[in-house]
Parts: sequence; C-alpha cells; structure tokens
Amino acid sequence: MNHKRIEKGINSKRPYLIAFHSCTTTLGVAIIDSRSPETSLTSSTFSIGRDLSNKIISCVEELLPSTNWQQLDRIAVSIGPGGFTSTRVTVVMARILAQQLNCDLDGISSFALMAPRLENSLEANQKGKPFWIKKTLPRRGIVAGKYQVEKNSSINNFKIGIELERPHLLPSSVRVNPSINASEDVNLDVLQLLRISFLAKIKKENSHWRGITPIYPTSPVD
Repeated sequence: MNHKRIEKGINSKRPYLIAFHSCTTTLGVAIIDSRSPETSLTSSTFSIGRDLSNKIISCVEELLPSTNWQQLDRIAVSIGPGGFTSTRVTVVMARILAQQLNCDLDGISSFALMAPRLENSLEANQKGKPFWIKKTLPRRGIVAGKYQVEKNSSINNFKIGIELERPHLLPSSVRVNPSINASEDVNLDVLQLLRISFLAKIKKENSHWRGITPIYPTSPVD
C-alpha cells in the first residue's frame, strides 16, 4: 500500500477496515489492519452474479471471519452507479454493520474510484483538468459524472478522483467533453476504495451510515 508511517488514530481493539464493491456481477472485498497497513492489505473478487445476496457473508468470511467483525473500525462501500440490486445488497449490509458496530461508513461512487486510472487515457493537455465519465444504462440513457484527479500527500503516489458532479442521467440533448467511457476493474477499484477509507480514518473524518445510499439516477428533464 506504500504508506508514509502513520500511527495516530489507531484503535488497537478495533483495527480493521473493510471495503465492499458490487456495482457489477463481481463482488470485491478488501481488508486492512491499521496496525500494520504496509503488510496486512488483502483483497479478493468473487464472480457470483445474482447469488450475491445468498453468498456475500460467506465471501466476506473468507477474508475476515464473522467472529472478528466486532473489530471493524471503519467500513467503505461503492454506491454505484451500477447494477441496482447488487449495489443495494452491499450498501444495506455495510449500513447494518456500521449501525450495529457504531462505526464510520464511507460511500464512494464507482466512477470516482475509476477516475484516477481512466485519467491516463486523456490527452496530455487534458490531464489534471476536469473530465467526465459516462456509461450507457440499458433502457435508461447515459449516466455521467464529472471528476478531477488530485494527488494526496498522506499516501505516497496516491491519486484521488474528486467528484465535481455526482453521476446523473443526461438529457438527450446534452453532450459532455472531454469524456471517457466507464470501465470497471473491481479488483483495482475495491483497493482504491479501501485506501480512500483509510485516508479518511487518518484524517479522522466522520461519515455516518444514515447518509450512505445507492446512486440510482432518475430521469432527467429534457
């Protein structure tokens, strides 16, 4: 994970952070022990499709047994846009855990997670500037969000996608530029999600579970 050495804010009784990503048919889970962030990072992906609601607990237990869930200090979840049912399952699970454990819950859009790696496909003169990520939703239209990538000094070589405009459905007459088509990589994006949550822990940012809901874009007004 390549962190600068950070010791403040570590809760030895609740050292674990966990991240969930299920905006596609693949579930991504990542875990880190804040007492040893450089060596404890672990993650896995599970291609379970529509069986997510039945298998999510067993998948998570492969990385962190349920007997250790009481030791979770912070949770992160990707809130979409993506498959509504699959995204909702992990958001609901994350909210329940955060409520029961009375811990922070970070909700990050899937577009914000992919923004740092997608920026690499921009022209050289466009990098470091705002750009759009867009995706066509079957029977609904084009959903797009606006982002700018910034480096964070707390973690070496770590880039974050700052969300300037939350993903929303575009009116049919609107064109956004520059734009990049969304490209999911759950393995990379769940790690990005965990790093963002770990950074929020370092900065002692509060994020209550009540404010975390799935992104489900409603129809725009033409």
